[in-house]
Amino acid sequence: MGDHGIEHRRILPVAERLHAEPGCAGRGVTIAFIDSGFYAHPDLVTPRNRILAYHDIFAPENGVAALERADVSSWHGMMTSVVAAGNGALSEGRFRGLAWEANVVLVKVGSAHRIVHDDIRKGIAWVIAHREQYGIRVLNISCGGDYEESYLTGSLSRAADDATREGIVVVAAAGNAGHEAAHNVLPPASAPSVIAVGGLDDGGAGERSWNYHSSYGLTLDGLQKPEIIAPAIWLAAPILPGTPTAAQAQLLSLLDRARDEDLPGLLVQHAGVDPDLDAIAGREPYLVRQLAAAKLQDQKVISGHYKHVDGTSFAAPIVSSVVAQMLEANPRLSPQQCRRILMKTARGLPGIALERQGWGVVQPRAAVAAARAA
Repeated sequence: MGDHGIEHRRILPVAERLHAEPGCAGRGVTIAFIDSGFYAHPDLVTPRNRILAYHDIFAPENGVAALERADVSSWHGMMTSVVAAGNGALSEGRFRGLAWEANVVLVKVGSAHRIVHDDIRKGIAWVIAHREQYGIRVLNISCGGDYEESYLTGSLSRAADDATREGIVVVAAAGNAGHEAAHNVLPPASAPSVIAVGGLDDGGAGERSWNYHSSYGLTLDGLQKPEIIAPAIWLAAPILPGTPTAAQAQLLSLLDRARDEDLPGLLVQHAGVDPDLDAIAGREPYLVRQLAAAKLQDQKVISGHYKHVDGTSFAAPIVSSVVAQMLEANPRLSPQQCRRILMKTARGLPGIALERQGWGVVQPRAAVAAARAA
């Protein structure tokens, strides 16, 4: 059973914020994800397990069963894959991705502490080698390399372009360095054929548009990046089950919904989850509610199962999920056609510099309609 928390009134699902096409869900399309680690989250495996394969470049012998063991490296890839393809199983369908019926392939290329330039390349090479086996049509890369490089000589950029030539639409996060002096887009997002995704701050409700501090500018080869932007903040993403963070979020969600007379009992039942709440277990209800509300906001908790996150790491999966919708509508589209449609149907935003937004914010419904007509 899903749950509904205090933040639900302020943070809308991506489908509502972008007025997405409701008839497409990425059916028959496989999205591959390259990231630091993954987890077999209920939003991906229930009621049907849509994880077709898992590959760990450091431990190739590990199978899909390894995804049932959560560790700190599992967080990022779990969130990016669920933002794109989760079905909202733990939110009664509310916080589902636009490609909520797509299949996924998960490729681990790093850890929570580090992802190395050449390991991303190795992950791309594995995806290319297994594209036909798993029907991979889209590749989401929510991580970046260590340094700039020309696509003419750089191995990571060339690998990304190779994937495009093999019929895979490659989508990559532009990065989050737009507030720094050196705000360049790094590979693989800097490669010519890759759709680099920058960020938009829509306030969580899709009603206003502010700039987000995503990376932008000219690559070493003189290409302007990013091509497109998508919401990069106030995005619902899953909390890793079985962690202290999950236990705390579930307790805060319970307290938020409980009657005053039930608060003391709940705090006793969940003693040890949060020392601050333990310390006021016998105090007046209004004090408990004040502390719980402050923690909900500080921990970015939406409900017992979701928190809100930010970064172009989560804008890129939104675009990847739109591509999956487009390919469901028209499986014959080439990567070049998908790229062109996304850019032609994007909506430019006033008040945001052109070099920061590219062709503008992604428009899922228009992109799917153009895909059908192509």
